[in-house]
Amino acid sequence: MMSRWGVSEPGGAMATVGLSSAGARTQPRRTLSEFDGRGPLVPPAVRPFRYRRVTAAGDLLTGALALAATVASSWSHLDIEIAVGAMAVVWPLVLTAKTGRADRLFGVKNTYRDVLKSLAALIAILAVAGAVLSIPLLGTTFLAVAAILAGGSIAVRLVVRRKLRRLRMLGRATRRTLLVGPASGVAASMDRFTSDGEHPLSVVAACVEDDGTEPPASVPVVGTIVGGLPGHDDALRDEEIVHAVRLAAQRVRARTVCVTPGSEFTGDRLRALSWMLGDIGIDLVTDLGLSDVAAHRMGLGSMGSSVLLHVKQVRPTGLRLAAKVATDRLLAGLMLLLLSPLLLTIGLAVKLTDSGPAIYRQDRVGRDGLYFTMFKFRTMYVDADQRRAELLDSADGDGDGPMFKMRHDPRITRIGRLLRKYSLDELPQLLNVLRGDMSLVGPRPALPEEVATYDGTARRRLAAIPGMTGLWQVSGRSNLTWGETVRLDLRYVDNWSYGDDLQLLRRTAGAVVRSTGAY
Repeated sequence: MMSRWGVSEPGGAMATVGLSSAGARTQPRRTLSEFDGRGPLVPPAVRPFRYRRVTAAGDLLTGALALAATVASSWSHLDIEIAVGAMAVVWPLVLTAKTGRADRLFGVKNTYRDVLKSLAALIAILAVAGAVLSIPLLGTTFLAVAAILAGGSIAVRLVVRRKLRRLRMLGRATRRTLLVGPASGVAASMDRFTSDGEHPLSVVAACVEDDGTEPPASVPVVGTIVGGLPGHDDALRDEEIVHAVRLAAQRVRARTVCVTPGSEFTGDRLRALSWMLGDIGIDLVTDLGLSDVAAHRMGLGSMGSSVLLHVKQVRPTGLRLAAKVATDRLLAGLMLLLLSPLLLTIGLAVKLTDSGPAIYRQDRVGRDGLYFTMFKFRTMYVDADQRRAELLDSADGDGDGPMFKMRHDPRITRIGRLLRKYSLDELPQLLNVLRGDMSLVGPRPALPEEVATYDGTARRRLAAIPGMTGLWQVSGRSNLTWGETVRLDLRYVDNWSYGDDLQLLRRTAGAVVRSTGAY
């Protein structure tokens, strides 16, 4: 039976809200009528993973460990022992207060920075107290306790985040979510959500505004708003529509409602929806339709009664560029020095394969379209470039865009396959990094013939210095489609940060060992 507000009763037809006099439309889709009418659309979620509680417990354990270290130490002054012991006790409370206002859906932008800021604040307070009371608090043992607190809390967050990531990849530790918006907006949101296996929201159903398109078959539709939404001057109908969304959310036991792009839930109607959902403890989020924009690029502000979103540009310049270049040169020089025996051994092995040179030189396109010569250990026979045109005309290639790739390329030598598997052929590119042609981290360096076919979107890749590794390297390498490669490179270019570079360098080691997509 159809309820007053347009949400299907158990065993009823699809929900409909709006001005249509034809009643509910029937579509060959999953609806509530396919279920028993008692339970939710999907099996109940497992016991939720309480990130805050687990990290708070870890901080408490870290504080207890630091307190034990304080008691076990031999201090020359009782006041010092009391002060440092108090620091260990207060530590969990400080971190809880620091992160207590974090968004419960998406957390904080940088929890590790919060740990270090909290530690710095405690040290500053104790330093001032020590100076006022003429007590030398900042001794060796004090610094050891501070290291225990910071190291322990950061380790706790690393472990908990890894556990949370693993659970989300399995579809757990997520929040049941109802999508609200036009069918096209629901489909677009689903595409963006499913591209990330670690998202905190699990879509269980949709309440669709009829825009003439078909909703994605993967989402059960529990409500349809047809005939167009009424205007803002019709308060009664606005209330009916908002209430319909509320009932749909309660029906599927959603903890979050997400309004998709193109929805007419804007302005006063969106505010009314937030009030009604807030009264029953359901969170409201809106999908703005932005893709691959990192949180650190976004800032919220207001002008009059409007809320404005500022998308900041982060291209490395000034001190940030200097830090990146200095890190590149320092690490590249150090790696060349440490790996020189390995480089000589590989070069000799390549030379003994045939009469060709050990180092292969190739023109590549760098930042702003400038050409440079890239160095690699030769992994193919000496006539590889001449045979490339022949292979391009064959149907055996695995590429789907400007990039040519072949899983079983006949031009690759036996030693070359081994070098490619573990990316050892790319080690001479450290020379390119020293010369400034390349960076340790950046977009994949492109061939001139590839760049000649770029559209405006793909050319954005040339806004950054190409790198030896990057998001493409740790996400599948040659297993990626052309579209995926471009998307990952653009995500790096648009959202660059020094911290992300360091994280990608750390992830590269695991990617090389796994050798996924290396051919």
